[in-house]
Amino acid sequence: MKPITTPHLAAGGIHIEGLRKVYGKGDSAVQALKNVNMAVAPGEVVGLVGPSGSGKSTLLKCLGAIIEPTSGRMTLGNDVIYDNAWKVTDLRALRRDRIGFIFQAPYLIPFLDVIDNVALLPMLAGVTNAQSRERALELLTALDVQHRAKAEVSRLSGGEQQRVSIARALANRPPVILADEPTAPLDSERALGVMRILNQMARQFQAAIIVVTHDEKIIPTFKRIYRIRDGQTVEEAGEGRALD
Repeated sequence: MKPITTPHLAAGGIHIEGLRKVYGKGDSAVQALKNVNMAVAPGEVVGLVGPSGSGKSTLLKCLGAIIEPTSGRMTLGNDVIYDNAWKVTDLRALRRDRIGFIFQAPYLIPFLDVIDNVALLPMLAGVTNAQSRERALELLTALDVQHRAKAEVSRLSGGEQQRVSIARALANRPPVILADEPTAPLDSERALGVMRILNQMARQFQAAIIVVTHDEKIIPTFKRIYRIRDGQTVEEAGEGRALD
C-alpha cells in the first residue's frame, strides 16, 4: 500500500495531533505513543493495524478517555477534549455520551433483555424510559434484530449479540465509535457482515469509527488505514473493497 496525504476533513469526527504517552519516569520511562497524528471524518470507517505492543491499545484508551496522554491534542466531534491536559471536567459523562465502544466480546448484561441492554445508556444519560426504548427499537430495527427485542441475550446467536452490541454503541448517538477487534471471533462471512453494518451505521449516523484489528479478512474493506509501529502512525490508502 502507498502512503497518502490526509485529506481535508470536515468539522467533527476524530482529530489527533502530536499525541504522546509515556509510562514511568527517568530511566524506566517507556514511550508507548511518540507522535500520533490521525483524522477520521464523520461517516468514515478507518482501520488501525499494527503488531502487538505497537501502541494500538494505548491509543484506543487515550481516545476513549480511559487513560490520560502525556501531551498532544485530541478533538472528538466538534470539541477539544485534550490539549496537553483534559479540557473536559467529567470524563465519565464524556465516555457515556460522546464515545461508543464495541469490543471483541459483546459484554451484554445477562439479566436484561435485548431492548433494555440498548436502552440503558440513554436512560443513564437522562433520557426518559419511553424515549430510550423507542431509540433502542429504532436501532435494533436498523440492524435487523428488532424481532429479538424481548429475548434474553443468552438466547441470541453470536452474530445477533454483536449486532446488539453495535446498537448499544450507537444508543447515545456518539460522534465517535471505537471498535476493538470486533470481528476476531467470527468467520469470514460474519466478519464482512459486521463491517458492512459498521459502514452503514457510520453513514447513517455520521459517526467517525476507528476499528482496531489484526483480522486479515476485513483489512481490504478499509479505504484508509493507519499503521502503528513503535508508537508512531503512518497513513496508507486501503483497497476499499466493496461490501455490498
